[in-house]
Parts: sequence; C-alpha cells; structure tokens
Amino acid sequence: MATPSDQDPPEPANLRFLRRLVTVLTAVMILGVIAIVGLLVIRLGGGAEAPVVPEVVALPEGERAEAVTQGRGWFAVVTTDEGGRQRIRIFGEGGALREVVEIE
Repeated sequence: MATPSDQDPPEPANLRFLRRLVTVLTAVMILGVIAIVGLLVIRLGGGAEAPVVPEVVALPEGERAEAVTQGRGWFAVVTTDEGGRQRIRIFGEGGALREVVEIE
C-alpha cells in the first residue's frame, strides 16, 4: 500500500524558502499592526487634560486655562471664561500681566 508521502514528489528548496519567508513576513506584519495600534491607544487615549499653568501666573476667577506656551521671559495662557469667551493672557517672568488679547 502506498502512503501519501511516497506519491508526493519532494518539495523544491526554493518553494520551502518561499513558504517560510511568507510565514515570517506575516508574523512581522501582525506584530507591526499590534505595535501601531498600541501606540495610537497610548498617545490618543489620554483624554483632554488641563494644561499646567506656572505657579507664578494667577488667572482671574471663573477662567480656566485651555493652552499654555512659554517664551524667553514670558508665558502665554489661553483662557476661557464661563460665558465661553476666550482670551490670550501674556504674563512676564515674575507673573505680572503684560497684555490681554481678546479672541473673537
């Protein structure tokens, strides 16, 4: 009685190499997709946290910080009041208010 291995011709070396290459590349692609999805979840999943305002800056009552940026000798804080109006408040190094810009 003939077994299936007796009837099948031997597999060529190039075909064996190609099959292993496809298997390895498939595994690498799956790991790459998992890594990309993981990075997106880590980077975008944090939610909207309030920016950290330097301690030398005092915001008016009823306003909350939306964004903070810093330059040489100044801080700029974008604030939103309870009515939804936005302002850019520019403070000096010591926390003194230099300028207020209304955003329309």
